[in-house]
Formats: sequence, C-alpha cells, structure tokens
Amino acid sequence: METDITLLKNSKLFQGISETEIFPMLECLLAVTKTYQKGEAVFRRGERIENVAMLLEGSVHIQKEDYWGNLSILSEISAGEMFGEVYACLGSDEILNDAVAVKQSRVLFLNMKRILIMCPSACQFHGRLIRNLLSVLAVKNKVLTQKLEHMSKRTTREKLLSYLSEQSQRAGSPEFDIPFNRQQMADYLSVDRSAMSAELGRMRDEGLLAFERNHFRLR
Repeated sequence: METDITLLKNSKLFQGISETEIFPMLECLLAVTKTYQKGEAVFRRGERIENVAMLLEGSVHIQKEDYWGNLSILSEISAGEMFGEVYACLGSDEILNDAVAVKQSRVLFLNMKRILIMCPSACQFHGRLIRNLLSVLAVKNKVLTQKLEHMSKRTTREKLLSYLSEQSQRAGSPEFDIPFNRQQMADYLSVDRSAMSAELGRMRDEGLLAFERNHFRLR
C-alpha cells in the first residue's frame, strides 16, 4: 500500500494532495483494487460504468476491434494514468472501446459521483481533486488531437514520421523508446504491419533513423 500511495501522490489526479489526505479520500471515493491477467478485459465495449480506473501496476491498452477482427490501439495506459473517466462522467453511455491488460496489472477504481460531488465534510482537497480531473481530461484531449494528426497523414511513411517525431519531442531527445512492439505500433497507426516494417527498413537504409526493437534514434 505504501508504494501505491507514493504512486498516487505523484499522479496527476492527486497532484498537490498529501499522503495523509489521500488515505481518507480513498475511503470517501469507495476505492477498490483489482488484479487482471494478461489479455483480460478491465472494461468491455457496451458496458456502462460508474468508476474511473487508475493503473497502479502493469500496462493496459485502450483498443477497438471491428466486425472482421481488425484491431486498432487507441492509447497505451501506464502506471499512474487514468482511463474510463469520460464514460464514468457520462454514466448512462455505453463504452465504445475495450480496455485490456497487456500484462498482469493492478487497477484502482474510484467512484466518479463521489469525485464530482463534494463530500459532507467539504474537505479542502476535494476541490483540488476536481480541478486535477479537469486537467487530466484536457491533457487527454491534447493527446487525442496528436493521434488524429498522425492518422490524418496519407502514407505509412508520413504516419511513422509524425508519430516518431512526436515521441522524440516528448522524450526531449532524438533517441527514445516507444511503448509498442511492431504489431502494436501498426495497430496504433492503423497500417499493415508488413508494409510498416518494410517502410521502416527503407527509412533506415536512407539514413533517416536507426532502431533496435522498440528503441529508436532519429538522424
């Protein structure tokens, strides 16, 4: 629990809230922790949820599969990040995507109504929690805009260059790691894996970049 509290304190949702305040807040927010095995769904498309999820350990992909089984990865969730908050806020709307554990993962669930409605004690940190939630939503909207920018490119090369450039800027270095393997990156960019791998090989031969698995260096 001590490790979890440290992670929560450093998360964007609990930013500016002390450890001593987090404990009673978790009780107020009806916090529950669950463990999921690799491939197990945290949320499924079509569900209605009341709880926002925060990843404590592991990795989760927000993904969508069409009628023919074609998979598209919309985002990758890392420890300390939230997911499902939009649908938890809406309450009555069905989830449009699946949230699936990529490896064994632990997830913390918090009741969204308890977050949005001030508790009777009106603790001074509850207002900060709501402001932090709005900040998280704003950042996620920005990330979605960046993904749409990648997707708007016409060719596989343009999509790769757009995505890798954004990852480089995020890392603040021309050398960086991406959170996806080849198939996952193809699913994220909605391109054919073989075509993407071939394009990466051509870009390497042209001296645009170098890579080893998920480690890249732009030149």
